[in-house]
Amino acid sequence: MDGALQGVLRTAGPNSGALVYDLTSQKVLFAVRDGVKRPPASVEKLYTSVALLQMLGPDMRLNTAVLGAGHLGPGGVWHGDLYLRGSGDPTFGDGTFNKVWQHGYGPTAAELVGQLLAHGIHHVTGQLIGDDSLLDARPGGPALGYAADLPDYEGELGALTYDHGSTSERLTAGAFAAQEVARALNAANVSVRAAHQTHPAPRDAHQLASVSSPPLRVLLKLMDVPSDDLFADDLTEQLGLQVGGFGTITAGAQVIGQVIGSYDIHPNVVDGSGLSRKDQTSPAEVVALLREVWHTRAGDTLSASLPVVGVSGTTQTIANHTPAQGNCVAKTGTLDYVTNLAGYCHRPGHHVVAFALFIDGPPNWQAIDMEGKMVATIARY
Repeated sequence: MDGALQGVLRTAGPNSGALVYDLTSQKVLFAVRDGVKRPPASVEKLYTSVALLQMLGPDMRLNTAVLGAGHLGPGGVWHGDLYLRGSGDPTFGDGTFNKVWQHGYGPTAAELVGQLLAHGIHHVTGQLIGDDSLLDARPGGPALGYAADLPDYEGELGALTYDHGSTSERLTAGAFAAQEVARALNAANVSVRAAHQTHPAPRDAHQLASVSSPPLRVLLKLMDVPSDDLFADDLTEQLGLQVGGFGTITAGAQVIGQVIGSYDIHPNVVDGSGLSRKDQTSPAEVVALLREVWHTRAGDTLSASLPVVGVSGTTQTIANHTPAQGNCVAKTGTLDYVTNLAGYCHRPGHHVVAFALFIDGPPNWQAIDMEGKMVATIARY
């Protein structure tokens, strides 16, 4: 193994490092510059996933609710406003969208509409107002100074999102969500107008309808397999809210750092997605986490959330037609000229290895090919 992996890293250049550890025999199989910290890119999501599982649990769900400020009168007339309150569920949206983007997971506007119809509401004198106050109002993450980052997130962050944080020219993600739910209500012959601005629901508003996200173990798979940055940083804000008391990426990143620090692993965590180059960790730290959680409840859920090399997600085209295909699960991490891969491989003889490969410098396409060769070597050793 040493010669083959050394040869690839020599080609990759000095800004690369790797660690391969046999979990079965408990020994290091290969290590080169494994202690040097570099941007993990989306390998950061391994830390985020473990922190979410440890602090919120695999069965945690997020609710989206309609609250009413007013009263129901004769003829199904709601006198007052309705509020669409989000709690950070990134899967809420249109049923057709969810089938395409999220394998059919995620609650829909139609479900909320059905519950409101069951209450006998047919006309609303006021407006349907989005309430996105639970989490940070800024639409992006620290990599771009919290401004909207549509190329990476493919939507805007927020407590209230619809169809993966979709927006329009004049509407924020929260106001867009209210507009889409209002359209679904109108299509069901419930007359209501959507507000163009979001606003917190008043304290005396009461819940009329509610839908829930899939459990966290499913959210993690929807995050890790395609390496979804919006899911990662929305859920990081959720960590900040539920554990740190503030629904911001900064608060959530602190929680991630504390959880990973409890394993005596100390990366620099700035966000949950890995989009920031100020995130810093090493192959040794990543493998240390993979070792610590192996065969724990959190570790088993983490492994199940990762793409299968050569088969699914961001690893689908890596190491095809090699022993790694179908025998390794791994998280990719890619920024410009940063290409990382970390996870587990089942090797001949029933051995399981944890590995982390960090390559900085070569173009991504070239580095992905290098890491494909390396993971194939690891799997056949």
